[in-house]
Amino acid sequence: MQNRQIVVTECHDFPPLAHKTLESVGSVKLLDLDRNGLLEAVKEADLLWVRLRHVIDTEVMERAPHLRVIATPTTGLNHIDMEEAKRRNIKVISLKGQTEFLRTVRATAELTLGLMLAVLRNVPQAAYYGSKGEWCRDLLKGQEIYGKMVGIIGYGRLGKIVASYLVALGARILAFDPGVRAEEVDINAVFVDLPVLLKESDIISLHLNLSQETKGFYNRKCFGMMKPGSFLINTARGELVDEIALLEALQSGHIAGAALDVASGELSADFGKHELFQFAQDHSNLIITPHIGGCTVESTEKTEIFLSTLVAKFLMNRSARDFGKGR
Repeated sequence: MQNRQIVVTECHDFPPLAHKTLESVGSVKLLDLDRNGLLEAVKEADLLWVRLRHVIDTEVMERAPHLRVIATPTTGLNHIDMEEAKRRNIKVISLKGQTEFLRTVRATAELTLGLMLAVLRNVPQAAYYGSKGEWCRDLLKGQEIYGKMVGIIGYGRLGKIVASYLVALGARILAFDPGVRAEEVDINAVFVDLPVLLKESDIISLHLNLSQETKGFYNRKCFGMMKPGSFLINTARGELVDEIALLEALQSGHIAGAALDVASGELSADFGKHELFQFAQDHSNLIITPHIGGCTVESTEKTEIFLSTLVAKFLMNRSARDFGKGR
């Protein structure tokens, strides 16, 4: 089995236990690759392990004649060309659908709550003034979560966890999910139609999965229906939101603020020129963090150890003849 070449493309803090598990089914290279390094290293890879630094597209797969498996410790898969992988008969192993395990992974839910508090309480500005010794408290007066109506769009695992946190803080919860029936919603939330949620919520938090059907889901019409002075939180995917409409809603004052952990085109070459970044530099009512939702010591270790067991199980059930062909 050691002829299987396993290439880990981002090795920083890679869990020793995950490394050991992978070594039981192949020869492991722990690397820290840029795009050019990836295109070179993938030439010998049977299995490619990726986080979120790289787009695994047609160019990468064309350079990888032996590639049989792509492993990624994520639920979202928009960094992988899934159609191309399917066409090439490359198996993608991820955390998608691992419901029981994912209930123990809370990092993104906690960040959602943190961003909510940050934008409501003006935390970044307060920290800035505090670091300068300027005690301008009245300029930083914020709002509380207690008593607020929070609309959660996407009431799956993360949506439900976020709802439970908010209920503990005294918020009331409305929920909408096009893929969930009303009777499936737990006692923390009241299931409503989208227009009702938009009009009645003081805070809206997005937790939909990104797909062709949900791309651009939160459009200009949604912003127009939002309660004046409300807030938008997005820790899901940037492509869910019409970001031009978001900027217009912020500029006009129709919504009071937004906090984002994601933006569209995160892996594009000109990402640094994103209009959202320009606005955030000059306006304190837009907070942006660089997709750190799942980036905690606990969640990173937990997910990569779990994924390594899925990979090992898959490889042990495959014939060695499926690997190392043409070497």
